[in-house]
Amino acid sequence: MSIRHGLLALLEHGPRYGSQLRTEFESRTGSTWPLNVGQVYTTLGRLERDGLVAQNGEDGAGHALYAITDAGRTELRTWFEQPVDRTSPARDELAIKLAMAVGAPGVDIREVTQSQRRHTVKAMQDYTRLKAQALTALEGTGSRARDDIAWLLVLEQLIFQTEAEARWLDHCESRLIRLSATAPAPTAPAPASGTGAEDAGARPGPGAGTGVGGVGAGSGVAPRGGAAGRAR
Repeated sequence: MSIRHGLLALLEHGPRYGSQLRTEFESRTGSTWPLNVGQVYTTLGRLERDGLVAQNGEDGAGHALYAITDAGRTELRTWFEQPVDRTSPARDELAIKLAMAVGAPGVDIREVTQSQRRHTVKAMQDYTRLKAQALTALEGTGSRARDDIAWLLVLEQLIFQTEAEARWLDHCESRLIRLSATAPAPTAPAPASGTGAEDAGARPGPGAGTGVGGVGAGSGVAPRGGAAGRAR
């Protein structure tokens, strides 16, 4: 998340002080990414160092005001015009967790994915409910306030994101089950001299292994066909 460019975008509407910028940033994004005042002023200090903003006196209450410079406007235009770089994706905690869960001793990766799916679906339902409320407010009042429309767009991005995550979790579980089903059966040790046929017959047969990442080949758990309650 580029706090730096978000503050520049707000400053393009006129001089602001730190607390005001924090409030407007959270209002525009529905407090999805809350900021603290210290973070705002640290960012403003860096922007000032880089010549992108400059202090512009004080307001009536004595708050130091910051204004965007011409260099800041150029930086902002460049940010709006260039696509967000996806060649170096941000670290995703869930992807890292599942990667580390594969083969981890005592970890049932199937339970990890199912637990996460339940959480993801609930979050998606919560976002969908908030979207319905936002649409009702917009349609009921006829308001087209900048912050209300911005919040709606953020909500819809969160819905699409959680939908994609739920589908990916479905895929992960299906993939693990398929890999487990095709994993080679463990080789049974040769029977000791003098053991009877009944002892050899008691040895585990093919398919009795634990499979990939703790998902048993004979577990009988079918992959889910999709997260229940998914709605746009």
